[in-house]
Amino acid sequence: MENDTRWKQRFDNFSKAFKMLNDFIEKENLNKFEEQGLIQCFEYTFELAWKTLKDYLEKEGYDLTTPRETIQKAFKIQFISTGHDWIDALDKRNLMTHTYNENSAKEALSLIRDKYYFIIKELYLKLSGLL
Repeated sequence: MENDTRWKQRFDNFSKAFKMLNDFIEKENLNKFEEQGLIQCFEYTFELAWKTLKDYLEKEGYDLTTPRETIQKAFKIQFISTGHDWIDALDKRNLMTHTYNENSAKEALSLIRDKYYFIIKELYLKLSGLL
């Protein structure tokens, strides 16, 4: 019962973060401050995404500890469809915290808009349907 409540509580926070990320994605022509905001929003949304996924999978009986392990298990049981994109996002997210370089920031923005947003959205929609 506790695991069932835990993932739903985490999902509530994930949902709020996803909606904010969605607002950033829908806005065009971001200024440099908004671009940094988008990157930071992605970072915490991604963090909540994998943790919500972990909580849900634990409710289903899986014992998981790390983000990588969680992503691999979710892909293996076909809960997520693009495990390699999730692992790539995990690896790049750790680099994004150091986006002081303008070229790195532009690359991060492109990856978030063109790739990572969609994997997070897929998870959001799937988990929404389980409530």
